[in-house]
Amino acid sequence: MNTTLKPQRTAPKSQPSVAVGFVTGILAGVSRAGLRPETLLDHAEIASELLHQSAARIPVASYAALYRLINERLDDEGFALFSHPLRRGTFEFLCRAAISAATLEEALERIARFLRIVLDDLEIDIEKNRHSAILVIHQEQALPVGAAGRVFAFEWLLRMIHGLAAWLVAHPLPLDEVVFPYPPPLHAADYALIFAPIYTFDAPRLEARFPIKWLTLPLRRDEAALSAFLVDAPASITTLYRRDRALSLRVREYLRATLPKLPTLSEIARQFHLSPRTLHRHLNAEGASLRALREDLRRELAIDWLTKTTWPVSRIAADLGFADAASFYRSFSAWTGHGPRAYRKKTQ
Repeated sequence: MNTTLKPQRTAPKSQPSVAVGFVTGILAGVSRAGLRPETLLDHAEIASELLHQSAARIPVASYAALYRLINERLDDEGFALFSHPLRRGTFEFLCRAAISAATLEEALERIARFLRIVLDDLEIDIEKNRHSAILVIHQEQALPVGAAGRVFAFEWLLRMIHGLAAWLVAHPLPLDEVVFPYPPPLHAADYALIFAPIYTFDAPRLEARFPIKWLTLPLRRDEAALSAFLVDAPASITTLYRRDRALSLRVREYLRATLPKLPTLSEIARQFHLSPRTLHRHLNAEGASLRALREDLRRELAIDWLTKTTWPVSRIAADLGFADAASFYRSFSAWTGHGPRAYRKKTQ
């Protein structure tokens, strides 16, 4: 059999694209609802052969078309992934429930309450600790779909809540870290651009962390803005990759590559052919700062090296650019509430 793919149905490298794993996930429930995946793919101009190629990528426009098509054909904004349909209009009423809130915290609490009413399978909570707010999604009962559908259900729900929250406050809300309650999917490499630069798997529940100070952000949208927003939503906020922290990711990668040296803002700006002021402004627009990026990176690496290696604490401190073990101890205690040796012993 000739399996040559039609050129117009593959994604040119210059076009935004999504991993084929997201397509597999979004289609996971359509057969149980009586639709043929092949027919939907054909209408969205996606070659069905690509589903069997783990490295294939799909144009974002085609993926968005498939998203809308499934919603329309099923009258289900949940893609037949859950125990009962989320009829069209569910997302609109979710937005209307949240838009009159005064702060992001109140809006997220309203979103969680609304979703508890319409979703039996997954439950949403908002938790807080000293430094972070945590959006929690945990499973209440088994989903009526396989592993690919379960993965997509968590991906989709997180992206929808996160995207709506950022729209409501009219401000980027880059997540610091997400832990997912399933093994790494084949498309996990895309998670840094979709969710957060730090992500792990096989957790008991999904936890998405972000700075607690953002909970006090005021909502900045009104009914007129909502009417325009709903023309393309929710597809517009759940299908696109997060580009709101693209520079932050690049700076973070540069910081890691230069450890144990800690380059200054001016040195990094020269590396990216920007002025220090412009670099600072762009990072601020992405909800980041050089200090926060450096601290997050060193915290992540410190925890990783303490739990996965037998390196002496003095070596870890030096490799992370600390002047001495004492300064590393103070920073690590502030990050975790434990000294590095106590933390290592606790996690062994």
